[in-house]
Amino acid sequence: MTSAVTGRGPGVPAVQQVPPGPATPSSDPPDDPKGPRSGFAWLLELPARAVRNLTASAATTPGRLTLIGAGLIVLSLVTGLVGTLSVQDRANTIDGLVEHREPLAAAAQQVYRSLSDADATAASSLLSTGGEAPALRDRYEFDIAKAGAALAKAASDSASVPAAAEQVNILNQLLPVYTGLVETARANNLQGFPAGAAYLREASELMRAKILPAAHRLYETDTERLLAEQDDATSFPWLTTVLVLGLVAALVVTQVYLRRKTNRVFNIGLLAGTVAVGVVVLWTATALIVQSVQVSGGREDGTEHVDLLVRARIAALQARADETLTLVARGGGEQYEKEFTVQFQRLAGQDGQGGLLDQARQSAAGQSSAQHLESATEAASAWLAAHEKVRALDSSGSHLEAVAMAIGGQSGQDADGSAAAAFNRLDKELAAAISAGRQNFLDDTTNGSRALTLLAPGFAVLTVIAALGSTLGIRERLREYR
Repeated sequence: MTSAVTGRGPGVPAVQQVPPGPATPSSDPPDDPKGPRSGFAWLLELPARAVRNLTASAATTPGRLTLIGAGLIVLSLVTGLVGTLSVQDRANTIDGLVEHREPLAAAAQQVYRSLSDADATAASSLLSTGGEAPALRDRYEFDIAKAGAALAKAASDSASVPAAAEQVNILNQLLPVYTGLVETARANNLQGFPAGAAYLREASELMRAKILPAAHRLYETDTERLLAEQDDATSFPWLTTVLVLGLVAALVVTQVYLRRKTNRVFNIGLLAGTVAVGVVVLWTATALIVQSVQVSGGREDGTEHVDLLVRARIAALQARADETLTLVARGGGEQYEKEFTVQFQRLAGQDGQGGLLDQARQSAAGQSSAQHLESATEAASAWLAAHEKVRALDSSGSHLEAVAMAIGGQSGQDADGSAAAAFNRLDKELAAAISAGRQNFLDDTTNGSRALTLLAPGFAVLTVIAALGSTLGIRERLREYR
């Protein structure tokens, strides 16, 4: 009979129950509760894995040396790349100052000078008695041609600068209008028609109200760009300095670390790398100091001094135009006479000894332009004396004598004691002083460029030597652990 409880029959031994053991592990990988990893997630884990690997490597001395060596090599090469590019960019900037930027600023100044002189010469030509003076006519045509050539040069780099392009466009549009008005005035004057004076005044107003201001703004724009590039050429190389000093510090710290670990005083490779970087520091510091001093000298004795002279010349040219237009107006030129007084005082003060000329003389102490400025001051005083005679003659009704004193005689040639003779001497001396100032700029800036000779390739070579020295120095220590 079978037991209802155990399910066993009589005489059948009881089966011992074995407790269940651990499950046999399956050969299949367990399912990731977060699901299978995508390729993007695997990529995101790469930085963390790299950090873990680096941390593991840094736990051993060979691993630390490997990391130090790699860091020194990378830092050396990055320093070399940044420093080389920085030095080369600075050298290119200085070369651009000499070959491109300063000549464009000079061309813009020449535009203003030529146009202003053309306006004064046109007025003088209208004043000349006995027919048009050929010398004055030739001078006017030469001024217009020179202004056109200078404008073309100044416009060659204006497309990228809206402020300059706008002024060039104004000049290109209005200059033909001005020359047309002058030709109309000339034609009427040759026929004895009084309308010639009216056309000339209209031309002069156009010149003074629109053309000359545009030329002046063009000159200011080009001068500002010149000064900005000079600032770039003398700026401190912060990034290169930080990298070089960081490389020096890294090399020194590494050698101290190795000395403590190995009890060896010198590591030839690292020492060679340190010496190479030291040469970089001394060479670069010396070259940049010399270059900055020279470029700064070119700015002070050249660009800024020339700008002062240009402003003096502009004042003289405007005063000369006012002087002649006062006579053209025949008794109605009070406003021109007031403007003459303002411009002359700006140029040379009330007595011919102050103003911009005095500032220029003080800034030119010891320079080649000093003598020219002394002569210019004497010419300004002579011009003021001649102008007073012109006004006295004109006020007394001696208009023809006043004209002769103003423009230098019947032929338009300079006559001793005339206002024209004194003004021409003044303009000639100012032009010579400007040329001397430009030469100072050229000499100083060129010397600054020479100070950087071979520095860019030298910087690159020496930092590569530093990288090689670091490689050899660390490899020598790593061999001791094999």
